[in-house]
Amino acid sequence: MMEEEELEFVEELEAVLQLTPEVQLAIEQVFPSQDPLDRADFNAVEYINTLFPTEQSLANIDEVVNKIRLKIRRLDDNIRTVVRGQTNVGQDGRQALEEAQKAIQQLFGKIKDIKDKAEKSEQMVKEITRDIKQLDHAKRHLTTSITTLNHLHMLAGGVDSLEAMTRRRQYGEVANLLQGVMNVLEHFHKYMGIPQIRQLSERVKVAQTELGQQILADFEEAFPSQGTKRPGGPSNVLRDACLVANILDPRIKQEIIKKFIKQHLSEYLVLFQENQDVAWLDKIDRRYAWIKRQLVDYEEKYGRMFPREWYMTERIAVEFCHITRTELAKIMRTRAKEIEVKLLLFAIQRTTNFEGFLAKRFSGCTLTDGTLQKKLDSPSPSTNPFLEDESTPEMEELALEKGDLDQPKKPKVPDNPFHGIVSKCFEPHLYVYIESQDKNLGELIDRFVTDFKAQGPPKPNMDEGGAVLPSCADLFVYYKKCMVQCSQLSTGEPMIALTTIFQKYLREYAWKILSGNLPKTTSSSGGLTISSLLKEKEGSEVAKFTLEELCLICSILSTAEYCLATTQQLEEKLKEKVDVSLTERINLTGEMDTFSTVISSGIQLLVQDLDAACDPALTAMSKMPWQNVEHVGDQSPYVTSVILHIKQNVPIIRDNLASTRKYFTQFCIKFANSFIPKFITHLFKCKPISMVGAEQLLLDTHSLKVVLLDLPSIGSQVVRKAPASYTKIVVKGMTRAEMILKVVMAPHEPLEVFVDNYIKLLTDYNTETFQKILDMKGLKRNEQSSMLELFRQRLPTPPSGPEGSGSLSLLAPTPEQESSRIRKLEKLIKKRL
Repeated sequence: MMEEEELEFVEELEAVLQLTPEVQLAIEQVFPSQDPLDRADFNAVEYINTLFPTEQSLANIDEVVNKIRLKIRRLDDNIRTVVRGQTNVGQDGRQALEEAQKAIQQLFGKIKDIKDKAEKSEQMVKEITRDIKQLDHAKRHLTTSITTLNHLHMLAGGVDSLEAMTRRRQYGEVANLLQGVMNVLEHFHKYMGIPQIRQLSERVKVAQTELGQQILADFEEAFPSQGTKRPGGPSNVLRDACLVANILDPRIKQEIIKKFIKQHLSEYLVLFQENQDVAWLDKIDRRYAWIKRQLVDYEEKYGRMFPREWYMTERIAVEFCHITRTELAKIMRTRAKEIEVKLLLFAIQRTTNFEGFLAKRFSGCTLTDGTLQKKLDSPSPSTNPFLEDESTPEMEELALEKGDLDQPKKPKVPDNPFHGIVSKCFEPHLYVYIESQDKNLGELIDRFVTDFKAQGPPKPNMDEGGAVLPSCADLFVYYKKCMVQCSQLSTGEPMIALTTIFQKYLREYAWKILSGNLPKTTSSSGGLTISSLLKEKEGSEVAKFTLEELCLICSILSTAEYCLATTQQLEEKLKEKVDVSLTERINLTGEMDTFSTVISSGIQLLVQDLDAACDPALTAMSKMPWQNVEHVGDQSPYVTSVILHIKQNVPIIRDNLASTRKYFTQFCIKFANSFIPKFITHLFKCKPISMVGAEQLLLDTHSLKVVLLDLPSIGSQVVRKAPASYTKIVVKGMTRAEMILKVVMAPHEPLEVFVDNYIKLLTDYNTETFQKILDMKGLKRNEQSSMLELFRQRLPTPPSGPEGSGSLSLLAPTPEQESSRIRKLEKLIKKRL
């Protein structure tokens, strides 16, 4: 029972002594200790094992027990001391609390006394300052009254003086006085309920009205609306009247300006009436010369009469432009049939020059509701022809000839505020200009065709590479000139119409000049026989393109590439010139596709020519008696013939396509894709083949493989590594040809070994290919039947779908079969996706 009670006591003690981690951490911080007995996770068993790790250490158990007992006695003493020290803590605490309460009561009493004294002091201050505040209010009210009386005196005297000066037309004094009266009257807005103040305000309004009517009458007398006779010079009275008009209702100022400008331009309407000879477009210079003289005359006579901030000179010029635009539009509608291209361009050029003159002379502030525009900074000189500065079209044409289309763009210069203020009237008649450009471009294309026929194809030039036809540079130079010229006339619908014409003649150039002059292919072989092919020596000729024809194809290909790039940049420039709302209607993608078609046709012609030149040699290979070959020697004559044609054609094509290297790479890839399947097709026709014949064919195949790998740099002094895409095609195709010959060379017995060897080397599960291999070995039909049966048995499970066997076939005998297989493969991929 005692043991159970002790165990319960220990468990209860342990439950009480379970402290939270936060409390335990605080104890460790306050009472740091390295003693294992003080740790929260103390384990008695581990502690004993630490004291007695071995049996021999138990010899010291008495000493350890004595130390533990000593520590227990010391701990008991410490606990006893602490407990005894806490007996008097309660009494001391109560005493300290009572003392603290007494101190708080004393402090509260002192604070209350201070508060009472502060309230008394505040009351005393209020009584002292009450009289001072009354004096301040009285002073402020007295000051306001005196100021108001002074303003009232000034207003009354000013109104009397204003009325007297108005009657005497003393406008100089009136201008200063009226402004002062208006300023003083603003102080009395809150006193308008007083009859005397309201009466003075009404007198000021009456005086303003009389001043406005009087000033208008004075200007009407000085500048009568009827007749063109002008007074001898400006009047000081009118100059001062303008200063007064600045203060009056703005309508007075507008009326003065309107009447003066109308009277000043009345002579222009008479001189350039619609029925006058000088009114037509061929004498448009006289209009602008007249207004320039009038502006000079105005500056001399009336420049000081009107205030500078009225911008009278600019207003006269702007009103002249509005009148001129209306009159020109009217007369051009009446005489539309008489408008010719040269006359229209002449009138537009003179008009735009005049608008440029106005932009240099005036700021254009009267066009933007009085908001003064900053003068346009003169642009820094630049040789870039595609910046917005259209004043140097010659530089643009020169740069376009050089193909310099990708220079950094210069920030766009702010628009001329006067642009189109007169020339806008010509836009409805720009169809004459568009029709003229249509006709000119048609004649230009016809001249290109005639010149090409007369001069013939370009001469071979192996040093500079394939030259671009000069006609394409001339075409784009003319395009650039038309685009710049039309953008100066209009950036709206006429630019869209011009773009349509550009598209038309880009297509015509592509078909008539480029595609129309590509040499035609010939399929005749010149009556070549097998014996002549076998005996073909170096330098012998087969039917193919001449050197001039090869250079012509390369030149047309380079020209098409230049046209493709330049057309893309032309589209970008047209979009920059046209209004933002019309940019989506400019699209030259169809024309770029046309030039891409010409490029593809040129590359295909080069491939077909070289491919056709190699055909007789491949035919000779298939006709040779390979079963009678007795020993393996050097490469066969047909291989020499193929290499000879490659060495003759490829360097010419490479040098003439030096400026368009990527298309030479395309040529090499397309030739490899055409030649290798054809070579394998002719290889299957070589039957039967003896062991020695197969070894000779394998040697020939390796020689062709080496030549094809070196094809891009063959005959070149600078050896370049062939593109990886091309090398992969050659290695894959020619390796299959080598594998075919290795299968042919292998013994056909035992049958299982031969079939397994075939599947391993070719990975081709098409029975037709296996049949061709057996034919090349010269096996009889009864032998082939058993081998075919074994081949079918050992075939792995074909891929799902009817195209499975065809998609794994090694060979594409003809281009038609190859395209059919590609289409099948595309369908299979689409189904799986």
